[in-house]
Amino acid sequence: MFSRRVILISLVALLASLPIRVESRGGSSSHAQMANSQEQQPGGTSTGGSFAPVLDAQKRPITAGGFVDNGPVVFMDVTKKAGLVNWRHKMGTAKKLYILEPDGSGVALLDYDNDGWLDIYLVNGSTYDALAGKTTPPRAALFHNNHDGTFTDVAEKAGVTNDRWGFGAVVGDFDNDGWPDIYVSNFGKNRLYHNNHDGTFTDVAEKAGVALGIWSSGATFGDYDGDGFLDLFVTGYVHYDMNRPPAPGQGSETADYCQFRGAPVMCGPRGLKGERDHLFHNNGNGTFTDVSEKAGVSGPNAYYGLAAVFADLNDDGKPDLAVANDSTPNYLYINKGDGTFEDASAASGYAFNGDGRETASMGIGVGDYLNNGRLDLVNSDFSDDYKVLYRNDGDANFTDVSYEAGIASVTIPFLSWGNGFLDYDNDGWKDIFFANGHIYPIVDDHPWGTSFAQRPLLFHNLKNGKFDLVPATKGTGLAIVIAGRGAAFGDIFNNGKIDVIINNEDSAPTLLRNVNPDKNHWVELKLVGGPKSPRDAVGATVFLTANGLRQRGDVLSGGSYASSNDFRVHFGLGDATSVESVEIHWPSGAKEKISLPSVDRIFTVEEGKGITGELCVSCKSQSAMTTGQHPQAGNSPHRD
Repeated sequence: MFSRRVILISLVALLASLPIRVESRGGSSSHAQMANSQEQQPGGTSTGGSFAPVLDAQKRPITAGGFVDNGPVVFMDVTKKAGLVNWRHKMGTAKKLYILEPDGSGVALLDYDNDGWLDIYLVNGSTYDALAGKTTPPRAALFHNNHDGTFTDVAEKAGVTNDRWGFGAVVGDFDNDGWPDIYVSNFGKNRLYHNNHDGTFTDVAEKAGVALGIWSSGATFGDYDGDGFLDLFVTGYVHYDMNRPPAPGQGSETADYCQFRGAPVMCGPRGLKGERDHLFHNNGNGTFTDVSEKAGVSGPNAYYGLAAVFADLNDDGKPDLAVANDSTPNYLYINKGDGTFEDASAASGYAFNGDGRETASMGIGVGDYLNNGRLDLVNSDFSDDYKVLYRNDGDANFTDVSYEAGIASVTIPFLSWGNGFLDYDNDGWKDIFFANGHIYPIVDDHPWGTSFAQRPLLFHNLKNGKFDLVPATKGTGLAIVIAGRGAAFGDIFNNGKIDVIINNEDSAPTLLRNVNPDKNHWVELKLVGGPKSPRDAVGATVFLTANGLRQRGDVLSGGSYASSNDFRVHFGLGDATSVESVEIHWPSGAKEKISLPSVDRIFTVEEGKGITGELCVSCKSQSAMTTGQHPQAGNSPHRD
């Protein structure tokens, strides 16, 4: 494979030097619905050109319209009911004059108190007055799950308010004590919140050596060297000087990078200096060592990194590394197993889209949507560009199949951020979700067919390599219009359905509860690593077979846009009432087969010990209904 990559890299370099524009894989007909596609325009971000506006019947941009009166009810917005509506994100000013202001922040799902229920950590931004010490800074929120559909913000008590200009959050048990820790990436010093096991955290970033002090964005934990301890990778975005912020009209050398469709907007990221990325090796004693250059993942070109995820993309048992870069080529690093990585970005097909063009990548979704045992990637990116689905053809070689899969044309007007694969209807096939929202408020003043606040997109897997857009039914969670940014996916209500939490720019978050009326079965596995694996089993892979369908699920930290998902591996089973086989590939290299006694439950599985716990909320409810008792939400029905 290495020789093939060398040839491909040379070919890509040759093509890049030629004055041509490669057609998309779908041919010219792929762009027929967007008839006025033009060559790449000057601007701070990479797009596919300018496209004709797509409007709905009411002449609204399709990004803020296109709703149907009758259709599927998949998600409901339960933000207010859940008690999240009073917390608000804040980042810069409403006009978004500088690049520090519009990117918004991520969100993490974690069970910080080990009670069996997912809690929500929402990163907040900041303001210039707060950074100058003139006002109280906006604070992050840690919403404790009350087990009854509501949440309580305990961030101040827990000591995780951050109080800095925050962008991302990623979860990982870096010291293997069985309690999840939180890494928060900021403009300025980052934080590593160590879980104290009593509902509080302590920031140990300086002591651990991972504070940095640049503009950091998405991060990911993963045990790249197989020593049983989680290492940490942190993307760098733009080298930003608060005292000399780049703005339109402040120098002809950046003029081309301070416009969108000919209108003046904030400058960048193109035209601005980027930051390098950082890989921190976990020393196993609470400290980390920066091994970025030694490992070959420092990003010497200083591209604009926004998201990252460790995942085994070539199925050799070692976590590889994917990095989504804004308006520059994406990175894909293959783990060589000796503490270093091979840069396979271009040769793998992941650096560019099918047009041979870099994209303004914002987020990364990882999952096996074809059920062929290989991890595929889906990237969110800018408006005036299609969102990219990379099919894994084996050995970490990727093909852009966005048009073939049916997710390309419809996504062009949308600016997408948090994204991921999820099986929303539990049919055993992974679907795709995008949280959307623009960065330029002025788009609302122009007839470009896009909007600052946008509705999310959900694509249903048709089980044949293609997807169908789920209609935005009025009154449901797919018809909300928000300035979406980070998104995380998980079973927040412990009922086997995957929900979505979105951190919105300058507003309250959005909690989308999955209420899809399917009656399909499911199972989830909470994995606990043994002495030679990370305790939270990050990097583990599960293969589950039911009704003859073999699925793959992985424990991953990071991805989406600067966010972190539920670590529990979820499988939709369709109408299957039993599971035929489960095989777990642990990070230690051990392989273990277990038998599941039932479905519609969350099982805890410990490496080498099999099933050690079970959680079944519906069983508790049914039992209470049978006996005439009201189920007490706080009594988690574990069996240990």
